[in-house]
Amino acid sequence: MTQSAAGPVTGVLSPADLAAACPLTADAALHRAAVTGGEVEAVVTPRERITYGELAEEVAAIRAALAATGIGRGDHVAVCLGNGPRWVALFIAIGSLGAVTVPVNTRLRADEMAYVLRQSRARTLFVADRFLKIDFIGMLREICPGVDSALPDPALPGLSSVVVIGDDVPAAATRWADFLAGATGPVPPASEPDDVLLIQYTSGTTSYPKGVLLTHRNMCADAYFSGGRLGLRAGDRFHSARPFFHAAGSTLSVLASVQHVTTLVTMDRFEPGEALRIMEAERCTHFAGNDTIALMLLNHPDRPRRRLVLRGAWAAASPTVVRRIVAELGATECVVGYGLSEASPNVAQSAWWEPEEVRVSGRMLPEPGVEVRIRDLESGEDCPPGRPGEILVRGWNVMRGYYEMPEETRAALSADGWLSTGDLGTLGPDGRLEFVGRAKDLIRVGGENVAPAEVEDVLHHHPQIRLAAVVGVPDPRLMEVPFAFVVLKEDCRAEPEEILDWLRERLAGFKVPRHLRVISGFEQIGMTASSKVQKRHLAAYAERLLAGEDR
Repeated sequence: MTQSAAGPVTGVLSPADLAAACPLTADAALHRAAVTGGEVEAVVTPRERITYGELAEEVAAIRAALAATGIGRGDHVAVCLGNGPRWVALFIAIGSLGAVTVPVNTRLRADEMAYVLRQSRARTLFVADRFLKIDFIGMLREICPGVDSALPDPALPGLSSVVVIGDDVPAAATRWADFLAGATGPVPPASEPDDVLLIQYTSGTTSYPKGVLLTHRNMCADAYFSGGRLGLRAGDRFHSARPFFHAAGSTLSVLASVQHVTTLVTMDRFEPGEALRIMEAERCTHFAGNDTIALMLLNHPDRPRRRLVLRGAWAAASPTVVRRIVAELGATECVVGYGLSEASPNVAQSAWWEPEEVRVSGRMLPEPGVEVRIRDLESGEDCPPGRPGEILVRGWNVMRGYYEMPEETRAALSADGWLSTGDLGTLGPDGRLEFVGRAKDLIRVGGENVAPAEVEDVLHHHPQIRLAAVVGVPDPRLMEVPFAFVVLKEDCRAEPEEILDWLRERLAGFKVPRHLRVISGFEQIGMTASSKVQKRHLAAYAERLLAGEDR
C-alpha cells in the first residue's frame, strides 16, 4: 500500500486479503477463539464470568432458540441490555443466522426507544426488565400497550415478540428461560461476511438519528486490525466500559477481544473509582476510553494507591492526556485512534510498536487498505500536506448506508464510495492522519478557524483543571467566540480570569475563550453513555447563560 499526503492514501485489500488476515463473520471469530482458547475467560463483569468455550455453547443455544421463533437472514432483532456476557452472546447468535442486531441505547427515553424500534422495523426485542434503576417494562408499556395483551400492537406493528430478562414479564412477552426452552435442536451458523451485522443508530445530533448499516466484514476486520495495533494478545485482559450499544463497544471492545482471544473486563456504567478497583483486581493489561474517561481515572483520588499492571491503552484523547496515561497509569504502549460509526468505527490508529512520540502526538496511519484524503472545505479540492480540511474515507470499513434513508446516504457517500465524515484533519508527508476536530464544532472567530480540541488540550495542561470543554457561541462582532467550561481538581480553587490570563500566555489571542465558567461537572448539562460531553447541549447551555448575563 502506498500513501500520498497530497492526494488520497491509496491501496486496497481485496476480500481474499481480508479473509487471509482474520475471520470475517462474528461467529467464525468466536469459533476460532473457542477452539484455540476455550478456557480463556471471554467476558468478566463484577457479577459474571464466562470462558470462550462456554460463550460458544451459549451462542449455539440462543441461535437454536432464535431459529425456533422464525428469526432468519435479514430479520432485525433489538437488544436493550447492559454490558455483559448475555449481550455478547445475543449479538453473535443473531449475527450467526444472518440476522441483524439493533442495539438500543439504555439511556433512551420512551419516545426515543419507540423511534428506534419503529424505524429499524425490529421484529423481536430482548430487554431487561430493569437496568440502572430504569424501568424498561414500564417504558415498553408506554410505547407498546399490547405487550400486556397481544403483539403486534398498532403502535409498533413490526414488533411481533418481546423476550424479557428479569422477573417483570408482561402477558404478551416471553421469559428468557422459556425462550431458550423453545429450541428444537442444533442449528448451524448461516452468516456471510457481507451480511449486515448491526444497525448502529447515531447519537442523534439531528432530530432523527440515522441507522448505520455495518456488515460482518466491516466490523470483524476493523476489530482485528484495531486490536492488533493496540497490542492485544491471547490471554490479555482488556478493560472497557464503553457501552456495547455503541460501535466503540461492539467493534473495538467485544469483537476486538474475540478476534484476539482476549478477556474483556467490563461494567454496566463507568465510575472511575470502581474502574480502578476492577483494573487492579483483574490485573488488566489494557483499557479503552476517550479523554473524559482517561482524565476521570487519572484525577481520581484512589489512583495513586492502585497497583495497576497496564501495558497499553486505546485512547481518543489529546497529546496532553495521552502523555499522562503513559506516565501515570503505566500504559507505555498507549495508542490513539480516530473513527466514526459510519466507518465501523476505526479509520486510523497508531500502533503499540511505534515510537512513543509518534503515538503521543496523535499521528495515525489509516487501517490497512483504507483510503483517506483531505478535502478543502471551500474549494472541494484535495488539500496539500499539513493543511486541514474534511476527512474523506473509502474502503472495506465504510458502511453500506443508512437504513431506509436514501437521501441521507447519498449525502454521506459519493458514487465512487467516498464517505464524507464531517470531521477535520490533516495528512502529513508520511501519510499519517492527524484529527483536528469535528467540522460542525469548528469555531469561526472573525476570519480565523479555532478547533475546540486545541484549546481543550491547553486547558488540560493547567495544574488545577480536571476536565475542560470548549464550544462556540454567537458574537455580534466576530461572528463566533469560544466559551470554555472547566471542572477543577478536588480541593483546587481558581477564578475564571486567572485561568484566562494563564491561557493568554499560551494561545493566540483569537483562540482564547471570551467566556469561561467553572462548573462542578458535565453530567447535568449533557454527557453521552460513552462519557463524551455533548457539545450541542453545552453550546445551548452557554447561550442561555449569556442571555441571562445580558439581562
